Amino acid sequence: MKSLIRTLLLVVMMPVALGLSSCARPHDATIRFGMARLPVTLDPRFATDAASYRVNRLLYRQLVDFDDNSRVIPALAQWQLLSPTRYRFTLGVQGRDFSDGTHLTSADVKATYDFVLDKAKASPHQVSLANIERIETHGVDQVDFMLHQPDALFPGRLVIGIVPAARIASNHPLNREPIGSGPFQMLSWQGESALHLQRRADGQKISFIGVPDPTVRALKLLRGEIDLTQNDLPPELVTHLKSQPDLEVLTRPGANFAYLGFNLQDPVTRKLEVRQAIAHALNRPAIIKHVLGNSARQAEAILPPDHWAGAPDLLPYPYDPALSRELLKQAGYDAQHPLHLVYKTSSDPFRLRLATIMQQQLAEVGIHVDLRSYDWGTFYGDIKAGRFQMFSLMWVGIKLPDIFHYAFHSDALPPDGANRGRLVNPDIDQMIEAAEKIQDLPQQAAAYRALQARLHALLPYVPLWYEDHVLVKRRDIQGYTLAADGNFDGLIAVTRGSSDRRSGR
Repeated sequence: MKSLIRTLLLVVMMPVALGLSSCARPHDATIRFGMARLPVTLDPRFATDAASYRVNRLLYRQLVDFDDNSRVIPALAQWQLLSPTRYRFTLGVQGRDFSDGTHLTSADVKATYDFVLDKAKASPHQVSLANIERIETHGVDQVDFMLHQPDALFPGRLVIGIVPAARIASNHPLNREPIGSGPFQMLSWQGESALHLQRRADGQKISFIGVPDPTVRALKLLRGEIDLTQNDLPPELVTHLKSQPDLEVLTRPGANFAYLGFNLQDPVTRKLEVRQAIAHALNRPAIIKHVLGNSARQAEAILPPDHWAGAPDLLPYPYDPALSRELLKQAGYDAQHPLHLVYKTSSDPFRLRLATIMQQQLAEVGIHVDLRSYDWGTFYGDIKAGRFQMFSLMWVGIKLPDIFHYAFHSDALPPDGANRGRLVNPDIDQMIEAAEKIQDLPQQAAAYRALQARLHALLPYVPLWYEDHVLVKRRDIQGYTLAADGNFDGLIAVTRGSSDRRSGR
């Protein structure tokens, strides 16, 4: 709460900061991108956090990519299915020059994926690629992947940036000194404060500036100390920044899925009526409108409805306090015997604010919620260990429908997966396994839609919303396009031009 008050006070002070912008702004040509957190690693074989993934996309190229509906498309290579368990990838012409001057070949592809598959190297991506039996090269342009079992989704798994085989052999520290064939190369890295890149096509310098506090990030935008920032800003700040003449706000619907999770081994939250009561007690449309500033869309499943395997026909759980009270009564709770729950969340001020609002809405139907917030490490550790009744989290960057195995199959309980709610349901397991075996993608999509309908009825999660991507930039920054998954590829074309100030229109 103190953080929220401090945020609001600083928002009030922002107009004063606006008058200082002309003297505070740096005068060099570097474009500065403010980030809540800088990458953890610049080695794509080990990158798992969102910041590392997004920056690594700028430094390295990968075999495949995804379109706006999460369908896999060629990037470095085209592919063909030679047999149910053999894929051949043929490298194209573009994007094959590493920043050290060497040429990217099939040997580099093989070395990158052989490294990831080596259990001794402890790459976090090894599990998702464990179906690869072996890899063969055919000349400098072709590489074959042989699988243990057929997998219609396999091309979409090859999204790791390709690194030079020679650098792998020499144990080059790619995590701090990246060498890729992407559109950018690294100039220098100043710990948690700044990461400096250079665009290879024209020499344009881009600096990622670490600014954890969203209000400070907004003030730096106003003062011209940074030129743009993407996401990680509370709606009230975004609303304020929209009114500033030197700034422009761009938005795009996103796919980051926010949800309430439950411990299905707990004697209280394992009751379906309890989870249904919670779903009907939450006024999601009101939260989206009044708290999120309409910068989100209501969700009913992990995959958004426009995903190729999404389920757009799922009916929402409507806000219905009377039905919620009736469901609580069926579960054995009433005014004399109220339901008490512990709800864990992170200490992020905005996430805590959302949790407080949901706590109030649940209280209105007679659910007493003990809200507990923790630093990220403690909170996430509790969730993975099963020390919770109810929690809120977000899935970010989901592309493949195999997320359902990772999140809901009974063999994916932590630490072997992300079935954090401990769902153990033979019918769900069977539906997941059956969908995975289908090789025709339209038929597989239908199977995943049926699975999502079953999960929607079981409610291991209460779906909340998909949050929009929000870019705030100074008006002289031009050419940046928001991506559907929130990546930073817009920096490939961004330029600094003349400012389009309101006063000049």
